[in-house]
Amino acid sequence: MNSLSVDATGLPDISKHPYETTCQRLKNRFRIDIPGDIDFQLEQFETLNHHQAVNIRNTFAIKNNCGDSYVLLLDTDTEKGINQKNKLSHKDTFQPWALAYLKKDFGRVVIRTETIIDKIREIVFPIELDFREDKPFSDRFYVLTDDRHKTEAAMTQEFRDAVMAIKKSDFVIEIHEHTLIIGNHKPVTPENTLYLADFVARLAELKC
Repeated sequence: MNSLSVDATGLPDISKHPYETTCQRLKNRFRIDIPGDIDFQLEQFETLNHHQAVNIRNTFAIKNNCGDSYVLLLDTDTEKGINQKNKLSHKDTFQPWALAYLKKDFGRVVIRTETIIDKIREIVFPIELDFREDKPFSDRFYVLTDDRHKTEAAMTQEFRDAVMAIKKSDFVIEIHEHTLIIGNHKPVTPENTLYLADFVARLAELKC
C-alpha cells in the first residue's frame, strides 16, 4: 500500500506509535510524492542482510529538481535466538531508511561512526579509507570500501561535508555503486525519519 498516509495494517499498538505524525511532518517539510513500483534492490546491502526478511511497507519520494530521493518504511524480521520452549524467536520492527541515487560510482562503501555496532563482512569491504586532507572527517568516521581509488574519486569534499553536517552519530551509510542508503535500525519516529530524510534530500541537490 502506497498512499500519503502510513500503512499501519497489523502494526502493534497503533495509538502509541506516531506513524501518522511521521507522515504529516514529512509532507510539511518536503514536496512528497508516491512513486510507482520501484525495485530498490535492498538485498544488495550488507547492512540489512542480518534480518530474516525486509519488506517495504511505504515509499515516499522527496521531489527535487536535481533528482528524487526516498524514504522507505521497512518491516524487518530479525532472528533473536532460541527461546525457553527451544524454538527460534523473532523480533519484528518497523524502521525508516532513506535512499539516494548518486552521480558517481562509489564502488561498495560503508561509513559509520564509532558509536554504532555494525557487523561488517571484511571480505566484501576489505579496505579502510582515510582522507589525509580532511582530518575532521577521518577522525569522526570509519570508512570501508572494496575499491580505494573509485571511492576516493567519488567521495568529494561536498559529499563529505554533507555527511559531516549530520549531527547525530547513531547511523550507518552503505553505498552500492550509485545507490546509497542510510539508517540506524531504530523504530519509526518523526524525529528519526526526518533526520534521515534531510540527509538524502541534501545529497540530491549535489547532482545538479
